[in-house]
Amino acid sequence: MAKWTRLQLAAALMLGLAGPAAADQTTTDTDRATVPVMTALGMRELPALPQKIVVLDIAAADTLAALEVPIAGLPSRLYVDYLNKQQAEAAPMGTLFEPDFEAIAGLAPDLIVAGGRSSRQVEALSEIAPTIDMTIWGASHVDLALSRLRSYGALMERSATAAALEAAFLAKLEAARVAVDGRGRALIVMTNGPKVTTYGAQSRFGWLHGALNLPEAVIEQPEATALEEDTTAEAAAHGEAISFEYIAQANPDWLIVIDRANAIGQDNQAAAATLDNALVTGTEAWKKGQIIYLDSAAIYIAGGGIQSMTATLEQIRAGFAVGG
Repeated sequence: MAKWTRLQLAAALMLGLAGPAAADQTTTDTDRATVPVMTALGMRELPALPQKIVVLDIAAADTLAALEVPIAGLPSRLYVDYLNKQQAEAAPMGTLFEPDFEAIAGLAPDLIVAGGRSSRQVEALSEIAPTIDMTIWGASHVDLALSRLRSYGALMERSATAAALEAAFLAKLEAARVAVDGRGRALIVMTNGPKVTTYGAQSRFGWLHGALNLPEAVIEQPEATALEEDTTAEAAAHGEAISFEYIAQANPDWLIVIDRANAIGQDNQAAAATLDNALVTGTEAWKKGQIIYLDSAAIYIAGGGIQSMTATLEQIRAGFAVGG
C-alpha cells in the first residue's frame, strides 16, 4: 500500500477506508519511547528524539551543540563565538530574558529547553510546547552539568558521544587539579568597567574552588547578622562588591579574572586596566604574574555547558603551569 499523508490518513479513518497497514504508518508522541530527564523542577518523562528543539539557555545550547544536536530556535544573540554556527542556522526566538512567544509558537517545537536567565518563563512557555528547566546552580555545579549532558545524550540517542565528552572533561578536571595542588590560594573576581566583585566558594563560579580543591583567599569577617545572611543568595548570583583594599588584604597567590563587559560585548574599561593599581599590584598574585584571565563569555554566559567547563579547566591548568 502507498504511504499516506497525515491528512489523507485522517480523512480515510473518518470514512473507514484505512486499514491496519495504513494506521501503522503514523507515530504519535505517545507511541514513541520516553526518556526520564532530571530537570531543575524534578523528573520528567519526555518522548525520545524530539525533532524540533528551541533552546533558551546558553549552557544547554553549548552542550547540545557538542552533541551535534540540531537546534531549531535560539535567542537572537548568544555572545559566545563558538556557537556562531548554531546561531546562524537557528531561527531567532527573542532574547534570554524576553523570549518571542509568537515566534516560538510559529515554529511549533517538539521541546523547549529553558534555564538560567529564561527559567522564569517556563510556565508560560509550557503552554506552547513541553518545556524543561535545565538550570545549573549551586554547590553541585559539576555534577548537575554532567547530569544534563547525560540526559541530553539519552534523549537524543547520543549517549556514546555524551560519554566521550564526559571522559574528556574529567581528564581536564584531573589535569587542572594536579596543576593547582599546593600552589596557594586564589581569589575569583569579576570586573565590570571600574567595578569589582568577588565570587567565593558558594557562588556561581565557586565550582572552581570545590572541584579543583583550590583554597580560597578570604578575609575573616565578623559573624554575620540575620540581615546579612539574607543577602547570601544575592551575593552567590551577582557576587559581592569589593574594594581594591579587600584584594590587597586578602593578598591572593592567584587572581582568576572574569571581564563581564568583555563577555557581553561592551567597550567598558578592560579588566587588566581596572586591576592595575597600587593596591592590587602589591599582591603576591600580581608580583608573581599569577593572574589568569578566563574566557569571560564562556564562563559567564555559557557556564555549565560542557564546552564552556572543559575550556575553563584547560585555561586554569595552562595558567597555573606558567605562573611564577
